[in-house]
Amino acid sequence: MLYVVIFFFLVSIFIYCLLGGADFGAGIIELTAGRKTEAITRNLVSEAMAPIWEANHVWLIIAVVILFNGFPGVYSQLLISLSIPLILLLVGIILRGSAFTFRHYDAIKDGSQKVYSKVFQYSSMMVPFFFGLVVGAIISGKITATPLTFYEGYVAPWFNLFSLATGIFIVSIFAYIAAVFLISESKDTAIINMFISKSKRAVIAAVLSGGFVFMSSIIEGVHFFEAFIGNNLSITLMVLATITLPLVWKVLSKGLKWPSRILVSAQLFFILAAFYAVYFPTLLRLKDGLDLTFYNSAAPDVTLKYLGLALISGSLLIFPSLFFLLRVFKAEKESTDGKNKFTF
Repeated sequence: MLYVVIFFFLVSIFIYCLLGGADFGAGIIELTAGRKTEAITRNLVSEAMAPIWEANHVWLIIAVVILFNGFPGVYSQLLISLSIPLILLLVGIILRGSAFTFRHYDAIKDGSQKVYSKVFQYSSMMVPFFFGLVVGAIISGKITATPLTFYEGYVAPWFNLFSLATGIFIVSIFAYIAAVFLISESKDTAIINMFISKSKRAVIAAVLSGGFVFMSSIIEGVHFFEAFIGNNLSITLMVLATITLPLVWKVLSKGLKWPSRILVSAQLFFILAAFYAVYFPTLLRLKDGLDLTFYNSAAPDVTLKYLGLALISGSLLIFPSLFFLLRVFKAEKESTDGKNKFTF
């Protein structure tokens, strides 16, 4: 049953990065919109996010529950050592959700809408950035179970060049995913071209920030770059992610909605798989002790048994419900389409 739990954990992380990434990235795209395109971008983002913005956090909750029940040692160490960025991440999620709700459903339309929009936009960038800080801290090997100082135990693991670079990379990837997903949300040629341009700029930022991650790993002595280039599977997966990019541009130029989304999803899968191929089965690298893995930090077999059964039975409810939710909201959107006409 351990491998069932591992499967659901990895799938939850992937889906959260995909759907949640498109969700957070939409706010980043809105933040970078110019004055001429701000209103139409805001309306399009609101329409696209409406059916899934809150449901996306289900995948993060599932991952956290799996850690709490299946790998309690990892869970406790993360919450202790990375309490500061995790709290800031949660604050960002709360601010973002509240701002989106108030600006979307507030009965009175006044100047406060601009405040809600700014809070929504900046928190949309804040969450993936701190998410990246946490990921960087997890793999950097700077977390210590027996810190001698407050800085060593609660700041140094995430406040370093490698973690900052990882945060910037995650922000860029999420913006790229969102730009591609938003392209198919409108039938207006001007809007489509605008998001195609944004997606190209976002992927350039992702490539540059990815190089920054490798460079910072060398500077910080994280040993990520050396391990990555020494892993044939990781290199193969990154090559696949790279050669998929021209295919994305091709299907986008033809206005193909689902092929573009499928290809972007495949790119994200290749990137995450390449990343984790370096570390599997490690869950948390420690500075002063044995790394915590899926095997040496797993809960007792009886706990994994019932956790696995709960995940299997729960997936039979979650996946159909999410599919139905998307169908209902998209059907409503299509019935009122045509409101987003826009020219530069």
